[in-house]
Amino acid sequence: MTTLTRGPEAPARPAHRRPDPRRRRIRVTVTLFVLPALVLFLLLVVAPIVVAFYASAFKWNGFGGLPTNFVGLDNFTRLLGSDLFHQDLRNLVLLIAFSLVVQLPFSLAVAMLLNQRIRGRAVYRLVFFAPYVLSEVITGVLFSLILSPGSGLANHLLGFVGLESSWLSDPDTVMYSLFLVMTWKYFGFHMMIYLAGRQGIPNELIEAAQIDGGTSWKVFRHVTLPLLGPTIRISVFLSVIYTIQLFDLVWILTEGGPSHASETMAVTMMEFGFGRNQVGYASAISVVMFVLSFIFALFYQRFVMRRDLEGASTRMGDHR
Repeated sequence: MTTLTRGPEAPARPAHRRPDPRRRRIRVTVTLFVLPALVLFLLLVVAPIVVAFYASAFKWNGFGGLPTNFVGLDNFTRLLGSDLFHQDLRNLVLLIAFSLVVQLPFSLAVAMLLNQRIRGRAVYRLVFFAPYVLSEVITGVLFSLILSPGSGLANHLLGFVGLESSWLSDPDTVMYSLFLVMTWKYFGFHMMIYLAGRQGIPNELIEAAQIDGGTSWKVFRHVTLPLLGPTIRISVFLSVIYTIQLFDLVWILTEGGPSHASETMAVTMMEFGFGRNQVGYASAISVVMFVLSFIFALFYQRFVMRRDLEGASTRMGDHR
């Protein structure tokens, strides 16, 4: 008896599916909403970056059309060998260190305090956050008057205890005065970030730790602080990026003086680009600022914020 074997069946041809008009409308709608933002991003972000990279390779005063005097990496060589640039880097490191060691812990402490049930805490939150709403120009002008070495309010009040100072006109105190203004301006912003993060922690976890005998400090150290980790990392990231690009307050308060003691890279870029018409060299400074910000953002996201982003992706996937 002969057994007939059947060959493998040919795969069924998928039925031709007509395009879904509803899905097409959704795609068109999304494109129309995204397109204006994409165009603005290309014109206001990507294009200036490309122009800065291009101009940094030329000796150019900013006039007469596109630059033609190609100098290659000479602007960067000059920049890296400049004592002024080294001073800018020292000031940058100093301000970042002050922010991480003083400003952010102070903001966290105030946030924890205002999370308690105290009378008028809504008013305190408003008062502490109000300086952040003010523009940098208004803040700079205000503190220029307060810290004036002659008849400023600070010297008038501290004169009773013999603590008068030149504040913004003394190279030994100008960076501390600048940081004081920065803290007054921005600690409320970080305070609100920490306060939002704290209110996102379930009270059941805090109460359970207290029931187990944990003191207030131990509960904060072993429960609250670890759960605030993602919020703190975001706050540190924003603080460092802002400090790298710091310009407004320094320009209004000191213009980088005295004797370049408070100068930042952004102020140096402004001086060379618009004060001395060395746009090519100023573009090289802007490229260095961009590279520093990009490298920091890349490494910070890769090594510090990675688990936060992965945790968020996992939680989103669990809800599907």
